[in-house]
Amino acid sequence: MNKLIFPVPTGTLNRKRLSLAVAGAVVLAASIGAIAADDKPDPKNAAAAVKPALTVTTTRALPASLPVKLAANGNVSAWQEALIGSESSGLRLLEVRANVGDVVKKGQVLAVFAAESVQADVAQARAALLEAQATAAEASANAARARTLQSSGALSAQQIGQYMTAEQTANARIAAAKATLAVQQVRLNHARVLAPDHGVISSRSATVGAVPGPGTELFRMIRQGRLEWRAEVTAAELSRLTPGMAARVKAANGSELTGKVRMIAPTIDPQTRTALVYVDLPTSAGQNAPFKAGMFASGRFELGTTQAMTVPQQAVAVRDGFSYVFLLGADQRVTRQKVQTGRRIDGQIEIVSGLKPAAVVVVSGAGFLNDGDMVRNVAAGVPSAKPSAKPPAK
Repeated sequence: MNKLIFPVPTGTLNRKRLSLAVAGAVVLAASIGAIAADDKPDPKNAAAAVKPALTVTTTRALPASLPVKLAANGNVSAWQEALIGSESSGLRLLEVRANVGDVVKKGQVLAVFAAESVQADVAQARAALLEAQATAAEASANAARARTLQSSGALSAQQIGQYMTAEQTANARIAAAKATLAVQQVRLNHARVLAPDHGVISSRSATVGAVPGPGTELFRMIRQGRLEWRAEVTAAELSRLTPGMAARVKAANGSELTGKVRMIAPTIDPQTRTALVYVDLPTSAGQNAPFKAGMFASGRFELGTTQAMTVPQQAVAVRDGFSYVFLLGADQRVTRQKVQTGRRIDGQIEIVSGLKPAAVVVVSGAGFLNDGDMVRNVAAGVPSAKPSAKPPAK
């Protein structure tokens, strides 16, 4: 069959094309509107973007009066040591009455030697003195009679001179006998070893039964129990110290005592370039004394006070070997600031440079912040509220 083809008018075809173009434009506009609607910020997402990272407390950097101290190290030594030795010769040590650590008084008997031979020598010297005195009495009587007969001519001048000489010789023998007796008395006194001063026995080498020679050390004593701290100070810092200045010395057990500078050495060690500062320590005897001779101790000298700007130690965060603080801005965001620290005392730390006075710094939580974080500032000492625990679901 033959199909019939009817011609389409040109105006009708153009109207169809126009309708399709308008419909496509409407669809395209709707799509663009939907995309634009999706790009608008959601209020809930915006609130989540500015949520604070941490709840912190802040404070201001305020001026304070801090003490100026000079730290030093040194040894604890005896103020003066007394060496107590033997002055006797050939005597046996019979008794030892003092030991290490004993507190003794001046004149106290520390040791006793066997003095039988010395006592015999004393008795012999005393008998020789009596004999010399008897001889001198007889010589004095003969000389007196010779003087009375001198004018009568019964005795010659030679005989009278002999009597006079005998009298003088007898008197000289008395003096010699007294000197000998005194020597033996001294030897007898040396049979007892006495303490030369008040103090503490620091060492003992005396042994019962030994026969020490003259000058042998038997005891060593710390005079008056006084100790001193010999601090080593560099030449540059030596001019800051003066006699009478206070010093705090710390013992090995942690206890501290306050001493006083007694003297500054007039010379400086050419090897170490340091000088010794002698600090008198309070006298404390006994086994529980915090300081003992030969101990190493550290301390500090009190040089006065100066004004400084301080912040709490919690406000300083140490990272990569540098110290930082976090400054709180008006937009509740923190800014990391590098600072240089100084002295530390009573929970406060000195800020030498890098921070302006009265700057608002973060205290608690500074170690967990980064530069630019947003925080929530609360009053100091008010803990943040913790979420209450929900009851278990049944």
